[in-house]
Amino acid sequence: MDKTSSRIAKIERKTKETSIFCEVILDGTGKSDIQTGIGFLDHMIEQVARHGLIDINLKADGDLHIDMHHTTEDIGIVMGEAIKKALGDKAGIKRFSHIILPMDEALTQVSMDISGRPYLRWAVHLSPPKIGEMDSELFREWFYAFAHNSAITLHIENLHGSNAHHIIESCYKGLARCLKDAISIDPRASNSIPTTKGIL
Repeated sequence: MDKTSSRIAKIERKTKETSIFCEVILDGTGKSDIQTGIGFLDHMIEQVARHGLIDINLKADGDLHIDMHHTTEDIGIVMGEAIKKALGDKAGIKRFSHIILPMDEALTQVSMDISGRPYLRWAVHLSPPKIGEMDSELFREWFYAFAHNSAITLHIENLHGSNAHHIIESCYKGLARCLKDAISIDPRASNSIPTTKGIL
């Protein structure tokens, strides 16, 4: 059986604050159905699907009458868990990826290691307090939750940029492209786990 045929995961998480369902197909075509109740976050997760060639079906119902914090963070948690589950034992993946991605005047560097050791370095300064309807500080919360629940080492640094929308979108597109490369199967080592430890 083709290794990629089983790289699919569904995660459902319910708390007193949010109810979230996420399905990912790692070897997809970039299709997405995203309904979080937060328009700008929908747009960013659509970028992850489209540019990562990952099919994502995500539904979130959160306590948006309070604010967007719980919903944003919990979506990062659930998406991270789904990616981790879909990767299984990680046999055959390329594991590492890096990109410097431009979006108009914005330039962002993203580096990734699917290491099993969660870590986020977030060197992104966003001047406006909000982007769309989202508080700017929530983007770090999403990336932190995603990195820690996918068990990925993730470094994100904005090198240049003045438009906050462009800056944050370059972060999500950079994440997408790094995921696309790092989760892809290396044909020269399709059955081996890419570590000298024997487990990731």
